[in-house]
Amino acid sequence: MTNLQDQIQGRLDELVATELGLQVAVYQQGELIVDATAGTTSDTLFYSASTGKAATATVANVLVDRGVLEYDAPIANLWPEFAANGKEKATLRHVLTHSIGLPALAPGTTVEDTTRWTTITSYLASAEPWWEPGTKMTYHAETFGYLVGEIVRRATGRRISDVLRDIAEPLGIADEVYIGVPLDQQSRVATLIEPDGAEETFAMLAGLFAKVTPPEVLPRAAHFNGRPEVLAAERPSSGFLTARGIAKLYAALIGEVDGVRLIRPERVAEVTGPVFTGPDELLGNDGTWAMGYAIGRLGSTAEESPTTFGMPGMGGSVAWADTRSGVAFALTRALFDPAQSASAIEIGNLVAKSLC
Repeated sequence: MTNLQDQIQGRLDELVATELGLQVAVYQQGELIVDATAGTTSDTLFYSASTGKAATATVANVLVDRGVLEYDAPIANLWPEFAANGKEKATLRHVLTHSIGLPALAPGTTVEDTTRWTTITSYLASAEPWWEPGTKMTYHAETFGYLVGEIVRRATGRRISDVLRDIAEPLGIADEVYIGVPLDQQSRVATLIEPDGAEETFAMLAGLFAKVTPPEVLPRAAHFNGRPEVLAAERPSSGFLTARGIAKLYAALIGEVDGVRLIRPERVAEVTGPVFTGPDELLGNDGTWAMGYAIGRLGSTAEESPTTFGMPGMGGSVAWADTRSGVAFALTRALFDPAQSASAIEIGNLVAKSLC
């Protein structure tokens, strides 16, 4: 019987003609059992959009486990300016569950603005929430990372990318999971390609997110290809990843990998289990959130895969872990197509059927 590595490698070899470059990694009980690539190498970094939110959330959860942060302490205790306009009781829990009510960037925000940390965080500190924090939910596509990142900075005095590096270093993946890519590593970043006919899809997304994300800020390949200042910027709602790196981060969140655990075993259920369930006020779908991760596997619902948590990215990348089976999975790719996640769903389902 063909093993999983061979099955996935064979499928990637078929997909690479249209998807241009792919990586898949799978860990089971802390062991790397699949490391497959096509059209690229295992060390190539891919801009993976919101798949990177998991790294940002993991920093926050590790700092809570270490006693540096608290889920339910007012953010304003660390960031006094944040108390403005009715946010004095808002907490990290509200940020991680997308229920804080600050989903919108300032009107007119540009890509260049998103590289200026205090421009974004000062706006969020002064903004009025859309609702009382913790009472409703909508996906905070761009603001999530700045909120978590500034809380981390206030608590530690350091950029979240530097704290992430410290967390990733013992796992040997400090150069495989980035928020911003240093100049000396940018040659490793894959060139993104948008498919023919993508303009219609991007226009639809621009309309869908118009209330929270100015159209210019919606992720596009041109934002990153050949733009070193954007690649290097601290933008923690997204990430530059290898499939192997982000899968290993998930694996160490739910268990031991190479002698390393990111959080204590008794914390895993609190971090990865459902915390907030409700309709998304902007997008209209029902959502279930753990502490910074969506419950459910891409292509299935929270009810169908309740022990799975993770984050997909709008370009078609995804990573998730399953606490019941001890499996962590990631797929990254060069084709930046917000309308097409079929390969991530197909291969993720193959992994789940085989191992979960």
